[in-house]
Amino acid sequence: MEAEKECASSLNDDRGIVFNIQRFSVHDGPGIRSTVFLKGCPLRCPWCQNPESIKNMAEIIVRDVKCIKCAKCASICPQEAISVTQEERLIDWAKCDYCLKCAEVCPSKSIEVSGEYRTVDEVLQEVMKDSSYYRRSSGGMTVSGGEPLVQWRFTRSLLQKARAKGLHTALDTTGYANWEVLDEVLNHTSLALYDVKHIDSAKHKEATGVPNERILENLEKTARKGRTKIWIRYPVISGFNDSEEELKELCRFARTLGQTVEKISLLPFHKFGELKYCATGKTSPYQDVPPCSEEQIGELKRLIETNGLKVDVRR
Repeated sequence: MEAEKECASSLNDDRGIVFNIQRFSVHDGPGIRSTVFLKGCPLRCPWCQNPESIKNMAEIIVRDVKCIKCAKCASICPQEAISVTQEERLIDWAKCDYCLKCAEVCPSKSIEVSGEYRTVDEVLQEVMKDSSYYRRSSGGMTVSGGEPLVQWRFTRSLLQKARAKGLHTALDTTGYANWEVLDEVLNHTSLALYDVKHIDSAKHKEATGVPNERILENLEKTARKGRTKIWIRYPVISGFNDSEEELKELCRFARTLGQTVEKISLLPFHKFGELKYCATGKTSPYQDVPPCSEEQIGELKRLIETNGLKVDVRR
């Protein structure tokens, strides 16, 4: 898409596109943290909880419950993609070219922009508002996405400047990038929250659109270097990677990585992101897939523990 190419050309060491800065986060590393979410991801995981993170560009997100039916959005849309009646507002998402004009004129904020160009210093100014909490809780800043390595130069600069301010830094990544890129970013990273979605490459590609050889190789290289602590993150998806044998394969692989892997975090699939799909004109591919039961998650946790690895559950 031309709009995405234009966005990519506008990104550099100091300027990135951010869709959220979540303060007081306690699930993305140790202590109290601020998690900076960047747009853009090369994977297409059907269980993704942040569908607004996939495109590497600003886009609209709608909240119809706030719509006052003023029709200003329909009047300004150059693609005639919006129609409004007294009963409802309809958007033809196939026509939308993400010009964002509808969000600019919406008085009730029922159409908003997801994704904002920000500089490293602007992001850090927001992050440093909670510096006292980081000190008290041994927390810090996490860069997430999407996949932050899509904007690796911006990510590197952000982590470097955060560390210079004395913050603990963490990178939440799929690891799907050239090793040279990941290596550059890890130079400024205290902790890697490293996603492993499946050990089998064919199943990984079938689900996410990409194979996993590069991902696992980069994880092995990260572990061998030993400068960055690793928490393996494993999304538990019913019918995809939740069998006992699949968890045993994960444990076998994790044990080869050595002491830099501090633990495995299980991330049970949930339905909280489904409203975001509707709000961005998408349909959740996993809307009919049930979450794993508490009993099953408990069994998987015990299985990992019996394989001599530390494990927790992050919801």
